[in-house]
Amino acid sequence: MRNAFLFIRRHFNFLFFLVLQIIALSFLFRYNKFHEAAFLNVSTEITGRFNERYNNIEYYFQLKKTNESLVQENLRLRQQLKENYEGPDSNRRQINDTIRADSGRSIVKYQIMEAKVVNNTTALRANYLTIHRGFAQGVRTNMGVTGSQGIVGSVINVSRNFSIVMSMLHPNFKVVAKLKKGGETGTIDWDGLSPNFVTLHAIPKSAKVAVGDSVVTSQTSSLFPANLLIGTVDEIVPDNSSNFYMLKIRTATNFSNIEYVYVIDNTQYDEQKALEDSTRKKVQ
Repeated sequence: MRNAFLFIRRHFNFLFFLVLQIIALSFLFRYNKFHEAAFLNVSTEITGRFNERYNNIEYYFQLKKTNESLVQENLRLRQQLKENYEGPDSNRRQINDTIRADSGRSIVKYQIMEAKVVNNTTALRANYLTIHRGFAQGVRTNMGVTGSQGIVGSVINVSRNFSIVMSMLHPNFKVVAKLKKGGETGTIDWDGLSPNFVTLHAIPKSAKVAVGDSVVTSQTSSLFPANLLIGTVDEIVPDNSSNFYMLKIRTATNFSNIEYVYVIDNTQYDEQKALEDSTRKKVQ
């Protein structure tokens, strides 16, 4: 307290002048319309610039939270896609007095969960991703993985809290694809060259295909719902030795900046695979 009094006493003249100056300026701005308007304009400009800087800083630190909320919102929207539901055949109905008739309600064929990418390669001959979800969170092998732009790969190994995804940029990754326009189907694989392109094989030359056409997943894929984007046609290469095209596809997914993915659980995969495997054994 004594130091405060000493400070005021030492600088009394300056402080008194400062107080009088503030009072004088307040009278000037309060009772003079021109000066009041000028002061408001300057103060508004200064305040606006300060708030802009503050908002930019706050926005930067909120990016992670915003990104996570967008992932959750996309997850909710993906869960509502009609491709995730499969209804029973409505053309035939069995009616029996002692058995309740089928209600005809659709069932959820595909369930989707989000996952954060914690490791990813794109420059190797065989590329993988590691995601922060494992069997404790419901992930198992042979689940499809997609991103916000297009498909990514499939789950091949699972631990308690992590999973390894075989990237589409892997020579062993295959997926049945189709041209969105005509519906002709073929098989997608990667030639090991550019991480931006994959190859679609076995598209007949009778197909009406053009550069820029979309390529999507087929309804015959067991890992993915139908009509998920794979990429767009970048180049059409005719094979003179056959009646098929080889199409160079630019991938919809940018594999160099994947942060979040969606793991797709085909709830009927085990039943379908068991039936197909048992049928193969019978006919051999």
